[in-house]
Amino acid sequence: MAQNEAPAEQLFAAIGLLRRHTRRRVGRPWPETPLTGSQVELVRLLRRRPGTSVAEAAAALGLAANTVSTLVRQLTDAGLVERVRDESDRRVARLALTDEARSQVERWRDRRNIEVAAAFDGLSAEDRQAIESAIPAITRLAGALHPDQAGPSDQEVVR
Repeated sequence: MAQNEAPAEQLFAAIGLLRRHTRRRVGRPWPETPLTGSQVELVRLLRRRPGTSVAEAAAALGLAANTVSTLVRQLTDAGLVERVRDESDRRVARLALTDEARSQVERWRDRRNIEVAAAFDGLSAEDRQAIESAIPAITRLAGALHPDQAGPSDQEVVR
């Protein structure tokens, strides 16, 4: 990673390496049925927030509702997601991982966390502190990039 690269480029490169190396060590949650990036994001969201509606998932992931509906259909067909009618509003479907999918993703998450924790523990105290200190700022950066946030490309240029 070149030090003369812009911070945004360095950040993307570092995160990309972290994800790729972790995936190579741990594998994918469903190696026999590779999921797309968007499908994996939806599965991870439903693991954290079971009972999410399509509209809520779309807002959380920054995707169009029809895109999430397509993802839900694909994941339902694969036996990973189930729809449950909301008792208070029968027009709304609540989404959850199937029991088998939940178990599989949690085993994968546990393996991933063990690998990353071991590598983290092998770093110097200074590096561990730097990473821990950067997490809130990276989270705020991600929030600033959420589709609901106005960014420079959304602002009118004044000449």
